[in-house]
Amino acid sequence: MESQQINIDPNLLKELSKSIKSEKDLAILSKQLLKLTVERAMDAELDDHLGYSKHSIEGRNTGNSRNGYSLKRLKGDFGEMEINRPRDRNSTFDPQIVRKGQTRFTDFDEQILSLYARGMTTRDISDTFKELYGREVSHSLISKVTESVIEEITIWQNRPLESVYPPYCI
Repeated sequence: MESQQINIDPNLLKELSKSIKSEKDLAILSKQLLKLTVERAMDAELDDHLGYSKHSIEGRNTGNSRNGYSLKRLKGDFGEMEINRPRDRNSTFDPQIVRKGQTRFTDFDEQILSLYARGMTTRDISDTFKELYGREVSHSLISKVTESVIEEITIWQNRPLESVYPPYCI
């Protein structure tokens, strides 16, 4: 499998590395970053479902609004993780990324990075999610999810590449 890197501000990396003293610390940091990504994506999904963003004036008197979060436990390659799943007042929000009743969650971060890295269109990403999760994901939702992490993706896409890569024989 090809290694992927995200170009992150060296000062931020220095700060993060201060807390890493062992492999366990690194695993904890990775888990926290995954949790943040999943929660942001689910918030973007709720924005798409409701038709307006958090604290937006368009949301007033729409008949449905945000209703806090519920705690969800997921098991996967990273062990067990608790995430805050956003809710709506009418209970009509059914997230696509972490569905109701879902308890297993594997390779999410690598799948998303893979889709972005390949430069897939929203249609391609939507089709891929349908294949992976068996559910339709709207093109506008894909756009909102990508916009919620666009800064990190842009940094990764603009990372410096080596001028020469040695060939690998397997």
